[in-house]
Amino acid sequence: MQSIILVGKPNVGKSSLFNRMARQRIAITSEISGTTRDTNKTEVQINSKKALLIDSGGLDESNELFKNVQKNTLKTAKESDIILYMVDGKLTPDDEDRHFFYSLKKLNKPIALIINKIDNKKDEERSWEFINFGIKEIFNLSVTHNIGLDELYDWLEKHLENKNFLIEDQEENLEDFLEHYDTSKEPEFKEIDTNHIKVGIVGRVNVGKSSLLNALVKQERSVVSTIAGTTIDPVNESIFHKDKTIEFVDTAGIRKRGKIQGLERFALNRTEKILQNSQIALLVLDASEGFNELDERIAGLISKHYLGVIIVLNKWDKSELEFDKTAKELRLDRFKFLAHAPIVSVSALSGKRVHVLLDKILEVFEHFIQKIPTSKLNALIENATKAHPLPHDYGKLVKIYYAVQYDLAPPKIALIMNRPKALHFSYKRYLQNKIRQEFDFEGVPLIIASRKKGTKENNEE
Repeated sequence: MQSIILVGKPNVGKSSLFNRMARQRIAITSEISGTTRDTNKTEVQINSKKALLIDSGGLDESNELFKNVQKNTLKTAKESDIILYMVDGKLTPDDEDRHFFYSLKKLNKPIALIINKIDNKKDEERSWEFINFGIKEIFNLSVTHNIGLDELYDWLEKHLENKNFLIEDQEENLEDFLEHYDTSKEPEFKEIDTNHIKVGIVGRVNVGKSSLLNALVKQERSVVSTIAGTTIDPVNESIFHKDKTIEFVDTAGIRKRGKIQGLERFALNRTEKILQNSQIALLVLDASEGFNELDERIAGLISKHYLGVIIVLNKWDKSELEFDKTAKELRLDRFKFLAHAPIVSVSALSGKRVHVLLDKILEVFEHFIQKIPTSKLNALIENATKAHPLPHDYGKLVKIYYAVQYDLAPPKIALIMNRPKALHFSYKRYLQNKIRQEFDFEGVPLIIASRKKGTKENNEE
């Protein structure tokens, strides 16, 4: 397992970030400089991947004790795979930070500059002063307010090994598409059976997945009990709804790793395979008892496979939650990576509002296979870049020549540029939001890839 180390001077927020990424309070945090003196380690989930996260002591030479702490930190950094160097965004850059940063950069490991405590516009403006560190990989964070972690996680995920094949596959046909693409015609896409929709039902044990399946197909198709882990084998059932065949698969509930017993271990593997063959996932949550970290991990599986998704709040009749407040919590905090997902509250046992899910599945599937006219897409991109110009790449102009959708299920868009590597993920997210505003992509991921234009640009430095 690869390791990620948090490095920086004392009191910049390393331990707070460590706790935030670990999703639990492990490291002691305080306003006292030098609180952390030894390294803390814990396994963390970075989107679809795992890594060992290390919290190190502050880099400080003010006394003999702190010199030893610094020595240990630098030694651990040399042994780590990825380095996150943290600075205090409330302060201006200083020579000591630059010295430490440059010495770590010489290790030739993936390294990023984390500017913490960016809590307002004034802090954000001050953060631009850190650009003189001479690195593109700069992330503005407010660990206290949980802001900026999504972008950091995306960057970390790219540098972690064992990339799952679906993430790599998202652009596997792009080069071939561009080689044969005729700009005078609308692109051709792979054939998809638009009359058959595959839906996987996922969630942790005993949240009501089997009851939901029974309610959807209106028969006792799946065994239901209060015993956690009753469903072991996947259960398939198809129904017709508005001239469409919807094939449901009720998967075995996912437990924490330490609680997977006997056949459930095999069921977990089969659940993963079912998601690989699904187009839409129903993420079932138990609204009567609230949500936890395991729900987030299961949501990560859906995100990993780039599926259409509907979040189902089951047992809503037993819940005391407020819908709008709960939806906001799920979209802005727990499942930011599924912020595009519609949320439907149901009671599977009574059948209340279950019918809403059927129409919503058809809607999400239409978005999943949606084709954007190239002319409309380019008009949108042109307006978006005029409203918010692309940042320069070390003083050089960055251009988007044209955009084209190159695949669907889920929708995938290529931006043909002069400097594709200069397209920052934050600007990519800006374009994704603009596209979502113009075209309805509720419930589906939207993938944007950037490529160079022709031979001349390929040779450009």
